[in-house]
Amino acid sequence: MYPEERQQAIAALVMSRGRASVTELAQAYDVTTETVRRDLAVLDKAGIVRRVHGGAVPVRSLQLVEPGVNERDVTRAEHKDAIAAAAAEFFPLGGASVLLDAGTTTMRIAGQIPTDRELVVVTNSVPIAARLATMPSVTLQLLGGRVRGVTQAAVGEQALRVLDTLRVDIAFIGTNAISARHGLSTPDNDEAAVKRAMVNAANYVVVAADSSKVGREEFVSFAPISCVDTLITDPEISAADRDELAGHGVEIICAGGPQ
Repeated sequence: MYPEERQQAIAALVMSRGRASVTELAQAYDVTTETVRRDLAVLDKAGIVRRVHGGAVPVRSLQLVEPGVNERDVTRAEHKDAIAAAAAEFFPLGGASVLLDAGTTTMRIAGQIPTDRELVVVTNSVPIAARLATMPSVTLQLLGGRVRGVTQAAVGEQALRVLDTLRVDIAFIGTNAISARHGLSTPDNDEAAVKRAMVNAANYVVVAADSSKVGREEFVSFAPISCVDTLITDPEISAADRDELAGHGVEIICAGGPQ
């Protein structure tokens, strides 16, 4: 295979899958990792893919404009449902204090909250708060602040001041991207600040993110990978990404697939 043909094939693979690691590409095309890195450099320069640590993603994957809640809610919905069901196992039987980050996956987790135990739930998500407000077993605290229309999440100093006073048993955090190098990241500074405060307020951090987020890096990092105790994702996570994150002490749960 000529270099140009291989580069076209690599670009097609990255575009179809949403991401690919250097190791995977080297194995797929029977070349060295150095050759793959040179190919990715050519494709990056041409504006076809974007190089990230350990691989590449489509140019559209690194963006400053976020999709809205409705658009994200129907994306990879089956995987998100499985992730939410797995996350429900983390609610302690004796009751607990819980932080629920805003997001379409965490909104599904809210729908899986057990009704047989007392829970204190803190959230900055307007839709999650609306869903939990009538649950007798939940003591709900909605964080205040400016509500971002695109995520329907409260952000700003008011939310940060309250989070700075809290210590909760467990936080369920959503993220736009997760990588070993850049940690958890998101496009918006205000959203990142609230997510960072949520991570800092929790004794145990569970990240709920489908595999399309793994290996990606967004504009603002809000937590290093060392802050993540467990990642609940789907079986499409690559072996290389799984091994890399596990090597940093993260427990990986593939919802709906083998552990």
